[in-house]
This record gives sequence, C-alpha cells and structure tokens, in this order.
Amino acid sequence: MDASLLRGRARRLLLPLTAGVCAVALAGGCSGPGSPAAGSAESDADTTTQAAAVQRADGDDLQSDYESVIKNALPSVVQIDAGDALGSGIVYDDKGHIVTNAHVVGKGKTFKVTVATQEQPLQARLVSSFPQQDLAVIELENPPSGLKAAKFGDSSKVAVGQIVLAMGSPLGLSSSVTQGIVSAVGRTVSESESGGGTGATIANMVQTSAAINPGNSGGALVNLDSEVIGIPTLAASDPQMGNSAAPGIGFAIPVSMVKTVADQIIKNGKVTNSGRAALGITGRTVLGDDFQPEGVAVVTAVKGGAAAAAGIKSGDIITKLGGRRVTTIDSLSEMLASDKPGQKVQVGYTRGSSAKTVQVTLGDM
Repeated sequence: MDASLLRGRARRLLLPLTAGVCAVALAGGCSGPGSPAAGSAESDADTTTQAAAVQRADGDDLQSDYESVIKNALPSVVQIDAGDALGSGIVYDDKGHIVTNAHVVGKGKTFKVTVATQEQPLQARLVSSFPQQDLAVIELENPPSGLKAAKFGDSSKVAVGQIVLAMGSPLGLSSSVTQGIVSAVGRTVSESESGGGTGATIANMVQTSAAINPGNSGGALVNLDSEVIGIPTLAASDPQMGNSAAPGIGFAIPVSMVKTVADQIIKNGKVTNSGRAALGITGRTVLGDDFQPEGVAVVTAVKGGAAAAAGIKSGDIITKLGGRRVTTIDSLSEMLASDKPGQKVQVGYTRGSSAKTVQVTLGDM
C-alpha cells in the first residue's frame, strides 16, 4: 500500500482528543528445592504474588525513566508561532539558537517563541533556512536566563526497538509527549510540496511509532538517556483512506544531519557544505509510449554543475544512475540522497535515438 507524506505543521485548530495509558510489564515466577508442589493453592498464590511484584517493579522503573526523560528534555522544546501556523523547535544552545523544520518557518523572518521558563512569547528572527534538508535555525532576540539547551545523541547508536518519546506542540497543545519505539532506520523519504512542504528528499530518516501530529514538526524525538536523536518532520498518510494519517508511521530527521546543518548555519549564516550529492540539473519525469514513467528529462543543466561538466545537456533523458534504473524525478532524488559529493557514478541517458553513458563526478547540493 503506497503512502504519501504530509508535513506536520499545525493550523490554529484544536480537535477534541481522548487519551489512554498502556503499560507493558514482564511476569515471571521461581521454583526450587523446598518450593510448594506445583499446582497447589499455596504455589499458585506465591507465583501470582511474585509475578505482581515483578510487574510493579518493572512498571515503576519504566515510569520513572519516562518521568526523568520528560523532566530533562521537555524544557528544551519550544513552541513556534510563525503567524499562520504553529510548530515546535529545540533549544540548540544557551545563546538562544533554536533548530526546527524549514517548513515550520516557511517564508517568515520573525517569530514568537514560547519557552519553558517564560509565560509570554519571546521574539525571534530567522538565521537561515535550508529547505533541501527541511531544517532551519532561528534566534531569540533576548534569550532569557535559565534557557536550557537540549542534549543531542549519536545517530550511529540509534537502533530498531529503542523506546523513544516525541515532544512538541501537536495541534497547538504545547509541551505534549507521546511514546513509541524506533521502527526502522535509514529510510529515504520524499516530502510533498503541497500545503507548504519543501519537497525535500531526505535520507537516513528514523521511522518511529510515536504519534506525530501537525504541530510536532521541529520538535524532539528523545531516547531514554534524555538525548535528542531526531526532529519529527513527517507523518505518513494513506491515499486509500482519503489521505488521513496512518497511525504509528512517522519520520524524524537524524540528529547527525541536524547538527551538521545547525552548526554551519550558526557559524556561517548559511549551509556551506550540505554533504548531499547533486547532479546540478532541473528535470521532470517523462512518460513512454505506454504512458509509464521511463526517465528524467533534463530541463536545465546548471553551468559548472556535475552533469554539465560531463557533457549532459538540456533535452537529454536520464535513465540510469550508477547502474540503478531511473524512472521518475523522485527516484533520482532518492538515489542521490544515498550518494556523496565527489563520488564518481556512471550516468546512462538518451539523446534523441542514441543511448549514452558517461562518468559523472557528483557535486554538492
């Protein structure tokens, strides 16, 4: 079943919500020399008592972990008012820099930010936005005392099955927390441009079962060590269900990319090295005689770009990249997302009725 992706940006709308709590505990018993005979009433009672004790202990430990993580990490998550929409952000340092999604800030230059230590919103300005990775940094004009920077984790240590909490302002409900697990890592996901999305294709995303709703975008996906491991950005929708949200399928930008982009923006005012490969073209999907996608037509080959340097011209149709078949502009973007600048790849293309292959040294996005 195909799934399209929706950005998580909250309109000024609150819907009636119901909440439920689900606890998972481990049960067990023990037996040994001197234990009552199996099947006796006393044995059954002891086993029940022991199992209940284990359940209470494990449940209390997990609850304590949750409470500790929320206490440590939630004060670093803020609400961002971009004028026509609400989103979330993470305090990046004690100087007032806040990292969020590019689609949260949109085309805005100034914002109102509500932090944990202040009741009234604070003024903030845009430092820079990098829509290609759907990330942006804004800066508080007058950072308050006690501003708490988040603790950022290590993407290489994120593993499937880890318990995570998503923190943000879903549907405008500030300081909300949901829980789930890391469902998968290394996902490459393309974001829709409709409704204000950036259209970015993002690699190495963290898939999570923690609920992500409009307004969670730009917030924090946190592990049980109180470390931010990603920024919730996208939630899946099911076209067969009228594009309604598909429960338990959300995606977060990995913390490694968050730090790479944020550090460059804070230091240089912009991203100077994205770490993302590019061909240096604009293109569109073309259909074959059977009306099925069969490649990407080069609309323009940027002068000095990777494709132009290899002799690829406007009107050529790219059909392969590194031996992988290219059918659509989205498939080409996803392939490039897994490659690196400076990498040499074979590009197959057609020019008129002739099929050609050329080696291209990929550029930087």
